[in-house]
Amino acid sequence: MCILNKNIFILTGAGISKESGIETFREKDGLWDNYKIEDVCTVEAFNKDPDYVNNFYNERKRKLQNPKISPNNAHISLAKLEANCKRNFLLVTQNIDNLHERAGSKKILHMHGSLEKIYCMYCKHSEIFNFELSSKYVCKNCKNVGMVRIDVVWFGEQPKYLDKIYSFLENTEVFISIGTSNNVYPAAGFIDFLLQTGKKIIFYEFNIETTNKSSLFDKNFIGPASKTVPGFVDRIIKSK
Repeated sequence: MCILNKNIFILTGAGISKESGIETFREKDGLWDNYKIEDVCTVEAFNKDPDYVNNFYNERKRKLQNPKISPNNAHISLAKLEANCKRNFLLVTQNIDNLHERAGSKKILHMHGSLEKIYCMYCKHSEIFNFELSSKYVCKNCKNVGMVRIDVVWFGEQPKYLDKIYSFLENTEVFISIGTSNNVYPAAGFIDFLLQTGKKIIFYEFNIETTNKSSLFDKNFIGPASKTVPGFVDRIIKSK
């Protein structure tokens, strides 16, 4: 069965970016072992010490510019899958890096925001930026100073694009989960939502190990995504 003739939904998590050298937040020796969540990932932290928070994300953005950090074969293969899909395609990532875009993905939503954008907490103006963000920055839209922050979802905030995501899920025929545990909501609820529809949906999971929801998938691919995803995509394309 060729899935290229079906509506494909991809969900990616920290595992796919970790293979490219991106530090994860939750794993042992991850970012949360070196920073307190409440100091860099809440509105309260930003109001208390905006430049401490800004510098945390400036550092994350600088690391993305390291020549050693680049899209891996899994990112590249997903862009190839999108290019060959004959129906509707959506890639939803929980990652805030730009590796999918650099690999060539076009139809993508960053549900937790992106290091590539900033927005004003006063007027909600958003823009792409390529400079060191500080509390002295003046919003281009409302001219307020110190109200512009990284456009990343913090604790206590609602993930982005949920309306668009669930609208696409209603017509999804193939669900592919890559590098995520499917334990953190709301992303963990996507597969539950699909199962409740009663529709015939094909479920694929790619992860370094089995997860609590692995039994819900039709096929599990265990191993590094950079090795398992390319072979899967190549087989799909050859079968069209």
